Amino acid sequence: MSALAHDGLAMTGRQLRRVRNSPGLAILTQMMPINMLLFFGYVFGSALAMPGREYRSFLVPGLLVATAAGGLMTGMLQAAADTHRGVMDRFRTMPVSRAAVPLGQAVADLVVTTVGTVPLLLVGLAVGWRIEGSAAAALGAVGLLLFFRFACTCAGIHLGLLTRSEDAAGQLGASSFVLPLMSNAYIPTGNLPGWLRALAEWNPISAVTTALRDLFGNAPVPHGAAWPVAHPVAGSLAWCLALTAVFLPLAVRRYARGQR
Repeated sequence: MSALAHDGLAMTGRQLRRVRNSPGLAILTQMMPINMLLFFGYVFGSALAMPGREYRSFLVPGLLVATAAGGLMTGMLQAAADTHRGVMDRFRTMPVSRAAVPLGQAVADLVVTTVGTVPLLLVGLAVGWRIEGSAAAALGAVGLLLFFRFACTCAGIHLGLLTRSEDAAGQLGASSFVLPLMSNAYIPTGNLPGWLRALAEWNPISAVTTALRDLFGNAPVPHGAAWPVAHPVAGSLAWCLALTAVFLPLAVRRYARGQR
């Protein structure tokens, strides 16, 4: 365990230096959800039944979760880049714990996400979003958000290790952008057609988004929804645990095997 912790910290430091050496990419990644908040909050808010400020309060938790789901794409692209540029092969020749490499990438991504979430929260406060629940519930919401990011990153790392090229990883990662659109992150799902509503409510993003809205005190839990949305905190934890339990061991195993 001590070897795993030591090697994991070394891999985490390597990933953080990677981000430091590409500040433009990090800034661009963090600016995207802020731009979406300003655009959706002032354009979509005028087209929906919710008044502008009410919609922005509804939207901020959804954007936080959609950004966390971006760990799928980030994990995929970084793992694919390291794999196809020979970095992973170099690590395999070193006395490094096999679990430390994917785990270090996921932990470093979590650190970057934690720092990058602060500007989005500040802009959300500036446009009218407020934390209307208790401080303990708000901290629970942040913890749940970061757990979801970690789970999505683990899934992305595994998929990135499976890809045959960086281009394939880029195309697959870009397609993950549709996942928040098929959820309640941006719009309520109550008026969707039956099959589409069921699909959206069983989307993990919907459960986590509903949990954040509930914990922040921004919106009540909808009645008559699918189980993960009707019980959002339990549903979110179940999704996060399932994704982590499945994809983290798969990522470690795939890394240890190498490309086939």
